[in-house]
Amino acid sequence: MAENKNQINIELSDEIAEGIYSNLAIITHSHSEFVVDFVKLMPGVQKAKVKSRIILTPEHAKRLYKALADNIKKFESIHGTIKESTGGDGMPPFTLGGPTAQA
Repeated sequence: MAENKNQINIELSDEIAEGIYSNLAIITHSHSEFVVDFVKLMPGVQKAKVKSRIILTPEHAKRLYKALADNIKKFESIHGTIKESTGGDGMPPFTLGGPTAQA
């Protein structure tokens, strides 16, 4: 039987498989790379840490963009349109001063 030479074995460690929660992504780029920093921003906390940084070539950034667009389209065809909740500046509706609601 002929081997498939295009097959890639990808390993996923238990630690990486757990994932890292992020509710903010900061994207910057130069002429040769895109840098995506994933941040966990918590209400009432003035400081946030980058939890993960991914560095991509422009070609791979474009492939990621297309793959995300395709997956969002598939998700919305099953679950309906994803609602975008943002403030006037395009940022998530977050108050860094702590809870504002009252009972």
